[in-house]
Amino acid sequence: MSETATLILDGAEHRLPIVKGTAGERAIDVSRLRELAGCITLDEGYVNTGSCQSAITFVDGEKGVLRYRGIPIEQLAKHSTFVETCWLLIYGELPTREQLKCWSALFTKYEMIHEGLYHHFDGFPATGHPMAILSAMINAMSCYEPDLMEMEGPAIFQAAAARLISRLRTIAAASYKTSIGQPIIYPKPHLDYCSNFLHMMFSIPFADYEPEPDVVDALQLILILHADHEQNCSTSTVRMVASSGANMFASCAAGVCALWGPLHGGANAAVVEMLQYIHDNNIDPADYVARVKDKDSSLRLMGFGHRVYKTYDPRATLLKERADQLLARLKRVDPLLEIAKRLEDIALNDPYFRERRLYPNVDFYSGVILRAIGIPVNMFTVIFAMGRMPGWIANWKEVRDSQSALYRPRQIYMGPTERDYVPIEQRGDGGCLAP
Repeated sequence: MSETATLILDGAEHRLPIVKGTAGERAIDVSRLRELAGCITLDEGYVNTGSCQSAITFVDGEKGVLRYRGIPIEQLAKHSTFVETCWLLIYGELPTREQLKCWSALFTKYEMIHEGLYHHFDGFPATGHPMAILSAMINAMSCYEPDLMEMEGPAIFQAAAARLISRLRTIAAASYKTSIGQPIIYPKPHLDYCSNFLHMMFSIPFADYEPEPDVVDALQLILILHADHEQNCSTSTVRMVASSGANMFASCAAGVCALWGPLHGGANAAVVEMLQYIHDNNIDPADYVARVKDKDSSLRLMGFGHRVYKTYDPRATLLKERADQLLARLKRVDPLLEIAKRLEDIALNDPYFRERRLYPNVDFYSGVILRAIGIPVNMFTVIFAMGRMPGWIANWKEVRDSQSALYRPRQIYMGPTERDYVPIEQRGDGGCLAP
């Protein structure tokens, strides 16, 4: 007999099934609660609500565990590549040698975007944010791929997924070049995924950029660590849009928009801005932490704390180690990294942060690495989107393959009760707020 939970409401008992995940998680299935008891659950922000059953990524925030398809993130960071990780997330298993060869060839085959798309960049002002351009261009790209809209068969899906992941870096680099008034650089087929992106970002027509291997490895690590992270804001947005039957391009473009928010993908840029503020104003990190703890202060310690992790984010551990290695090999001293390490040491030894279980998250060191690579701050979230794309596609595919019902959350209405229409001449003299 399956396990159940009992809800007593208005003297009546209602038995609700308990769902157990493969990693031991338990959830009370309330999908029939309104039908059985005439009420719904309220969980603002979905803090304790599971929106789906998924086989893609597992996170244990209490123990600091992150696994893609069961494989610990530490192993993938050490042994895998971003292209291989994309296959793992989308298809559920590590690729065979032949599958990886074919998959990589598709990335090369589809790295160019349609020439017509390049003219779209002329329509964006130089002040346009790269994330706005990225979302718009993903949707525009779908207009040039009408044969991929229906996704009839696994071969067409695979081609669409490879095109989207591969061309995303081309679009991202082109948006950056447009913003600084430089000519757009075309990809080179002999370069790997990360090297090609760096080439398109930093080469100029008369001088190719030759990235250091350590720089390429650091960028690859960032992409792998950002490739998926369970039902975060942008991923759940992709699933929400996908449940309507929307195509993969539209669903992932919506994910870009959700990621753009400063509380989600924009957090690593906020960390660098905080570190720069401390450096430029010659503030002692201990004094800054003291100000953060002041209840009357508006300052925050960016890059600390996580909605899921209640211990050290495993991705932050890997990035801290890589930041030290990268700067040492590049023979650079970055004062922002030194400030970051001091802030971390102070906070981890402060009862205020320990009691609140606030530890460094993935954003705390990723911005320092991107800065060392030469990525401008307004492109940080774009890099996040490049990394997260395979996770979005995997979740889109999971929704599509499961033929999930349309996502349609309920609400608790808190507005006025029924009232009558008031003629305009009886409504008072309230004015317009806008200038």
